[in-house]
Amino acid sequence: MTVETPFPIEFADRLKELPPYLFVEIDKAKRAAKAAGRNIIDLGIGDPDTPTLPHIVQALKQAVEDPANHRYAFDAGLPSLRVEIANWFKNRFNVALDPNTEIYPLVGSKEGLAHLPLGIINPKDKVLLTDPAYPAYRASLTFAGAKIVNVPLKESSGFLPDLKKVEQFKDIKAMYVNYPNNPTSATATKEFYQELVAIAKAKGIILISDMAYSEIYYDGQKPVSILEIDGAKDIAIEFHSFSKTYNMTGWRIGWACGNTKLIEALGKVKTNYDSGIFQAIQVAAITALKTKDEDLEILRNLYQERRDCFIMGLRSIGWKIPAPKAAFYVWGKIPKGFANSMETAKAFLEKADIVATPGVGFGEAGEGYIRMTLTITKDRLTEAVDRFKKIL
Repeated sequence: MTVETPFPIEFADRLKELPPYLFVEIDKAKRAAKAAGRNIIDLGIGDPDTPTLPHIVQALKQAVEDPANHRYAFDAGLPSLRVEIANWFKNRFNVALDPNTEIYPLVGSKEGLAHLPLGIINPKDKVLLTDPAYPAYRASLTFAGAKIVNVPLKESSGFLPDLKKVEQFKDIKAMYVNYPNNPTSATATKEFYQELVAIAKAKGIILISDMAYSEIYYDGQKPVSILEIDGAKDIAIEFHSFSKTYNMTGWRIGWACGNTKLIEALGKVKTNYDSGIFQAIQVAAITALKTKDEDLEILRNLYQERRDCFIMGLRSIGWKIPAPKAAFYVWGKIPKGFANSMETAKAFLEKADIVATPGVGFGEAGEGYIRMTLTITKDRLTEAVDRFKKIL
């Protein structure tokens, strides 16, 4: 019998350059532990545990029944959705946006962030990437052939990039900023953005702002949009998401807004890659944007109760972690006695049945830290503290 030799199929070089996607690897370990019957507390991936608000679900049900929503969607989204986004943005940030040229709906903000580099970055263009950072940024820049220049975020500087060093870089095409920040939960001030915009305009740097966590904040301290800064529209594009604000992670809808040329570049890429967002979801998104702030405040209060409970519990067992100002992540230095963040995450899973994310997975500057989410109940967070107490 002849043994056939398998046809040699190789991954493209761009895939070989990527590290394993952090959250996929964590999910594999979590699934294996659950399959073994272990009672896992998942502090890994930031996915809201409470359901989408009922009035948004009802709007989707009605929209799905309408045959007009069963056809191909507009590439640039429903005009009525873009108008509602503009209204929301004006009410929230007091910034006027042109629905026709300065807003582009997305199949989730992650999709838009992945496609934008293909429209504005040429191979070998230098791009400043804060470190640690959401891993998807690095992957999309790698696919575009960019030369990534890491900008460390240090705790001593509030996890904000050193703008004096940013100013010294030469021949930079673009820079990413993400506040409220994933993974550190840090926030940026208007003064920081004013200085950053001034530097970017002087040096011709495109600013790419990811504001997916704009509405998850604590103590009434609303995060600032970079588009609030005079002149920011000349060089900036900002990405927003329905996922965290309205508990719509699985719905996959967001938007980009800002500079018209950057919006146009993103749109040209998208028209060659997808056929728009399922129109019924767009209709439901319009309803979401009209949600009363009191309803969102209930969600923020829930996260704040969890944050305070978890932080106080960790401090009570000797693990001193700062309370996040926004987003639903707790970012802290690994406990004493652990060599690195990967060892820490592994020990948490093996000894305490707790899933947490090693800081090094977000970049070299994340080494020495661990990220945990607040997207589980307060009772489970209290139980997590009890488990940590036994192993720390």
